[in-house]
Amino acid sequence: MKIFHLMAILPMALFAVATSASPLYGSDSSNTTYIITQHGVGTDSSKLSTAAIQQVIDKAEANGGGTIVVPKGVFLTGALFFKPNTKLQLQEGAQLKGSDDISNYPLLPSRMEGRSIYYFAALINAYHVDGFEINGPGTINGNGHRYWQYFWDYRDSVKKTGRSATNLEVHRPRLVFIWGSNNVTIRNVKLHNAGFWTTHLYQCNNVLIENCDIRSPFAPVKAPSTDGIDIDVCKNVTVRKCYISVNDDAVCVKGGKGPDAHLRSENGVVENILIEDCVFGESHGTLTFGSESIHARNIVMRNCVMEHNTSILRLKMRPDTYQIYENVRIENITGKCGTIISMAPWTQFFDMGGSTAKPYAQVRNIVFNNIQVQCNSLGTMEGNPMDTVTAIQFNNVKATAKAPVLKTPYKAGIALNNVLVNGQPFMW
Repeated sequence: MKIFHLMAILPMALFAVATSASPLYGSDSSNTTYIITQHGVGTDSSKLSTAAIQQVIDKAEANGGGTIVVPKGVFLTGALFFKPNTKLQLQEGAQLKGSDDISNYPLLPSRMEGRSIYYFAALINAYHVDGFEINGPGTINGNGHRYWQYFWDYRDSVKKTGRSATNLEVHRPRLVFIWGSNNVTIRNVKLHNAGFWTTHLYQCNNVLIENCDIRSPFAPVKAPSTDGIDIDVCKNVTVRKCYISVNDDAVCVKGGKGPDAHLRSENGVVENILIEDCVFGESHGTLTFGSESIHARNIVMRNCVMEHNTSILRLKMRPDTYQIYENVRIENITGKCGTIISMAPWTQFFDMGGSTAKPYAQVRNIVFNNIQVQCNSLGTMEGNPMDTVTAIQFNNVKATAKAPVLKTPYKAGIALNNVLVNGQPFMW
């Protein structure tokens, strides 16, 4: 195992150091500001301001760019589209509140659940806007209650007919969707109550999400499928000093699904991801690969605190998709969780599309290092029949567990080094 340790871990450490010091994240250059209330946007929070705010964005672009400033107050709006050289700033006490009427979010080419489809615009949209920024300390509030309630009502009605409802059958807007943009910064902003996914990055490179508060509720109405951050065919993404608690996956790695997903140009690898100094509240998984993912590599999560009852690392293994999950390091983790790892087949909406292929997954070079948590158990690692799991390490783990077990058929591919459970060396 010493050879593996040197070859697999050193590059990851170098990646983490390089990412944290990268000069590519954001820009400090000044530009023209457009305070929306000085450019025709009213202050009546009950009236829809979509057109008026969009006119300010368009005006800024026409004048060479600028920062759209939302002052203190509540501004009700539908989908907004940011243009090249425009940015968004929400001042203290400012709130962009999303309309709860889906007709205020146009249907257009988009990306959802690992497929390129027509879908409804998000509240905040940036397509091919290099250098795009969202800065706080204000709030983007998705106002999702009506969408959530409709989802559960629809799901329950469909269940009575004997089938399961899909997410896309219930029309809901995401909070933020950024597509094909480089050098993106989202900083010091509150991202709350999304109707659907909270922050969706697709085909973006060099992204910093820092000091953000990302949350959606579990009560009194659960906010379904409100993933905190979805990283979809992206490279060089840092998530730093954030609090995330949502009613789905906190940070989710995506990239495509289906038996030919690895061959399609709109899909691809997610790589060079750093998650550090974050606090994670309740969710369905802290760091999740899938349910639409074909290749994830070079991913570090470090110096984070768990405050939940879910898994630290969750691997969804789709039997209809070729998958590679590799070069992952989880280190310096403290707090309370459900499990350290959860790996299981994921058959939701299984679809081979008539293909006779026999997809399989490869999981390799995953290291847990310096983990000190209270948990229900160490976890489970089970895949589909043709999946392979190799070079998994648990180093310096101290767990207080209700059930001192790690359930897996892959014991030959797992190394345990100084793993203590309830004060005793862990034994298979």
